[in-house]
Amino acid sequence: MKIAISTLLSLPFLLGVGSIIFLQCTKSVQKTENLQGLVSDSESIRGKSIYLNTPYVTAGDRVYMVGHQNGTFPDIGWHVTGEMGGIWDHPIKLMDGFTASVTVGDQSACLTKADTFVNFPFANKHIFTTGLPGLKVERFQFVPDGKEAVVVEYTFMNEGNERLDIQFDFNGYTDLRPVWLGERTNMIDGQDAATWDEALHNWIAKDSLNDWFVMFGAALASKSHKQKAITCDYKPRGKGVSASLQYHLEIGPNASVSLPITIAGSYKSEQNARTTFTETQANAPKLLLAKKERYQSIASKTKLTIPDKNLEQAFRWTKYNTDWLIRDVPEVGRGVSAGAPDYPWWFGADSEYALKGLIATGQPELVKSSVDVVHKLSEKVNGNGRIMHETSTNGAVFNPGNINETPQFTSLIAHVYRWTGDKEFLKKYFPTIKKGLDWLLKENDKDGNLLPDGFGMMEIHGMNSEMTDVAAYTQKAFADASELATEIGDSKLAQHYASIASQLRTKINKDFWVPESNSYADFIGTPKQATALINDAIIRADTLKKPWAVEELKAAKAKITGLTTDAKRGFVVHHNWVVNTPMETGIADSSKALAALQTASKFVNPFGAFVTGIDRDESAGKDESSVAGNNKVFTYTGAVMTLPTGVLAISENNYGRADAALGYLKRMTKSFSFALPGSIYEVSPDYGMMAQAWNVYSYAYPIVQQFFGIQPFAAKKVIRVQPQMPTTWNEASLENVIVGDNELDYSFKRTGKTISLDLTQQQEIWKIVIALPRGQYKNWLSNGKPVVAKPDGAFDTIEIRGKTNVISAETK
Repeated sequence: MKIAISTLLSLPFLLGVGSIIFLQCTKSVQKTENLQGLVSDSESIRGKSIYLNTPYVTAGDRVYMVGHQNGTFPDIGWHVTGEMGGIWDHPIKLMDGFTASVTVGDQSACLTKADTFVNFPFANKHIFTTGLPGLKVERFQFVPDGKEAVVVEYTFMNEGNERLDIQFDFNGYTDLRPVWLGERTNMIDGQDAATWDEALHNWIAKDSLNDWFVMFGAALASKSHKQKAITCDYKPRGKGVSASLQYHLEIGPNASVSLPITIAGSYKSEQNARTTFTETQANAPKLLLAKKERYQSIASKTKLTIPDKNLEQAFRWTKYNTDWLIRDVPEVGRGVSAGAPDYPWWFGADSEYALKGLIATGQPELVKSSVDVVHKLSEKVNGNGRIMHETSTNGAVFNPGNINETPQFTSLIAHVYRWTGDKEFLKKYFPTIKKGLDWLLKENDKDGNLLPDGFGMMEIHGMNSEMTDVAAYTQKAFADASELATEIGDSKLAQHYASIASQLRTKINKDFWVPESNSYADFIGTPKQATALINDAIIRADTLKKPWAVEELKAAKAKITGLTTDAKRGFVVHHNWVVNTPMETGIADSSKALAALQTASKFVNPFGAFVTGIDRDESAGKDESSVAGNNKVFTYTGAVMTLPTGVLAISENNYGRADAALGYLKRMTKSFSFALPGSIYEVSPDYGMMAQAWNVYSYAYPIVQQFFGIQPFAAKKVIRVQPQMPTTWNEASLENVIVGDNELDYSFKRTGKTISLDLTQQQEIWKIVIALPRGQYKNWLSNGKPVVAKPDGAFDTIEIRGKTNVISAETK
């Protein structure tokens, strides 16, 4: 069917609700709204041309789409080899992707080489220069909240002075298949088969062995349709089927027309797929506006304004990035997944970091549902308080849990409780905390020295003795559990937990400290264990051509050979990032902490901290190019990552070094939009996951809870404000910080020797405690009236109530 512009004007419904038609009458252009027009006032970031052949994600909580920025859908990923891209509706995949082509006269062009990629917080766009006379094409796409669907809108622009007769071909490639570990829940992939639906003008495909369905099509009736379309040299793997839709359009000179394609699916029934398809197609504009408004709400919560606009933007988009990773599988739960594209499911440790940052950005319900997913899956597979490590979206647990994840769960619950004051939340998870801490020491501490044995965050062969991060997080867990037991009303248990925490703090500072290295140990073990690890490390360092590391390791081995005892002791072998966890948790003695942080500063490059310090080379600190290069096989060897960098920022802040902390955040921010506009990769600057959940920990914790110093105790209706601003931040503010049922706006200003804090809270009865370093400030004023600060440990404090307060003080 050929449709002229005059016909389109009278039949707009054929293109679907919300489509756009630009009509050229004279020299001006008449417009009606299309989907893309609804977001013209939204912030967006253009990508770099050199990264067009790298991934993007069109995010949604039920469905998401992963392809390349150039508009193609290549085989991506390794969990299910080559299958982590495309369109996913967990726990199944819907489509490998699609291709599209345009024909004008006898000339055709595949839309596979976008010139530009544009990322919005909640959508994205590809811009194609087709090479055909006067024709430019844009592809805009978004995933509606709560829908198993994606909407892809093509806009065809006639930039010439004559009408264009366009043939547009859309070719879908289904691949209804199970998620990683699907075989563990009897999810068996069958051959797909497609059927044409004349009433809806679309294709519907079904997996032959399962009630898995996918549909795609437009409201406009196609001129023709056929199966087994192979276009644009796209031949994905799998048991899917291809099917095509062909449309004819006429576009006047200097005019445009848009065509939305809806793709919907279900892993339950054909009826569900059909319902989702029709509802999405009919309500696409409304759904897009709802998503846009929700993202505006995300931006408005914990809204940061600082002099460093690059960091301010990265902080805002990190909040968006976290939302991209929400996985909602009703049969399992709704929670933040670890990363895209290869970790679109739930992890213990990743959640335990990410949610401690997320709670400070105004998302308490998402935090709670994410905790519930981790807890439910852990109880299902373990039932003894042990927290699982990794679970696929079909509920199959891959790893029942590394040792560090159990104590970190305790600290997560404590942290969320401080921000929410939700006593029912605490009561729900405290039994698991008690079981977990009991399991931690009874099952994993064979020698009874309070240091559990087993793998922590470092997944290096042999690193499963007494690990630094496991020890530090265990100490923090018992200290936090003591606080929670007091809140529960069990003073005896609180004292017991506090005693263990105190013993562990002393032990860590004594037994893990290695004076000759000015560092906490990678692990505590026997000389025999250390020698085996050093031998492996020498091979690694030599293979990576790190001569300094080989020399250091050989010297360490020589010292061990000279030992006359087999007693366990602390060893520094890899300079792994986890040696900084005693500073992250704040339990390191100050003198040791400052020395260790100086040592840690050597194992960085311009983007942040190395995961394994011996991978550092002579270019560290100088090389600002890609770390990915042309590697085709993914590896974390030589990686600089956002989590270790964020941990160092938090560690520096814990010892009063805000400028050093800001330095690490600036390093990390160099990765912002490096490859995917609006995102920070897991491995800096452009490797691994293109979006990573724990980034929100690395930003929100040091900025909100340390620079601004917001430390809530919501159950007591108290907010402690203990600022330590970087010297370059003379003005900074946070708006709409949600703490319990309260909201706080907070502005900081420094003029000469005077600092002032402007604090406005919604709940006037809450108490705000202002804390500044003891003995360093004078002439305190509250709303212009002199007040006397009271000593509180290392701080001088004043207490205020009321809706609005302006506090000022001068440095001595």
